[in-house]
Amino acid sequence: MALEAGISDEQLRQRDVVRLSRDTYLPRATAADLGARMDAVLMTAPDGAVISHRTAAAVWGLAIPLQPDDDRVHLTVATGSAVRARRDRCIHRSPLTPDEVTSRHRLPITTPARTWRDLAATLDRAPLLAITDQLLRVHCSAADLARQLARRPSGRGAARARDVLPVADPRSESPMESVLRWLIHAAGLTAPELQFVVRSDGGVFLGRADLAWPDRKVLVEFDGDGHRAREVFVKDLRRQNDLVAAGWTVLRFSSADVLGRPGEVIAAIRAALR
Repeated sequence: MALEAGISDEQLRQRDVVRLSRDTYLPRATAADLGARMDAVLMTAPDGAVISHRTAAAVWGLAIPLQPDDDRVHLTVATGSAVRARRDRCIHRSPLTPDEVTSRHRLPITTPARTWRDLAATLDRAPLLAITDQLLRVHCSAADLARQLARRPSGRGAARARDVLPVADPRSESPMESVLRWLIHAAGLTAPELQFVVRSDGGVFLGRADLAWPDRKVLVEFDGDGHRAREVFVKDLRRQNDLVAAGWTVLRFSSADVLGRPGEVIAAIRAALR
């Protein structure tokens, strides 16, 4: 194909060209672009190959927490296909029905619901809940996901999908907030209310909390990177003071807490709810 396009072997060996894998090259300037990598990989993929799994999630705008970086393009191919994985692509073999495949940016891709069921086979429950929350907020209904699960009610990921779906909530505003909610659920604590608006006895707005147990006057906030900005930090402190003065217990956790000491996070929430 390169020769037919007038590109020589010498040109393919230049520094401004990146070799993704055997027979697959990209200009270095576009090698980091997911769309360019998908185009390149599909050129040397078998007929019927479909963008799926983590790559499909990225195309649908879904953030997957707690996962290492993976620049490979994930493809689903027919069950009997002999194609092998390469450095630039991860191959999954599974049957696909026509209604599980759509087009996005002119590329064949699994539907959001099918992408969810595929990811259930590869993700733990906490990141799967984060994906599920995002899908419910933008792309799918709970019924859509339940129907997808009914198509493959057993096999890898079925139990995880079945556990996560009833816990999912489109009001969750960040993937790590979803991870924190899974920790709370797995610990057997009462489910919190999400994005709870707090008002004073006189009806004055005091703030909106990520997670709340109003009957116990307990609020839990997940502080992501956006809370580090000085203006946000100062606003958070003032709001917290107002909430504490109104009789609320406010617990704030970062990703370092949720990932590094989850047992202590749950112990703190449990103690506050007593």
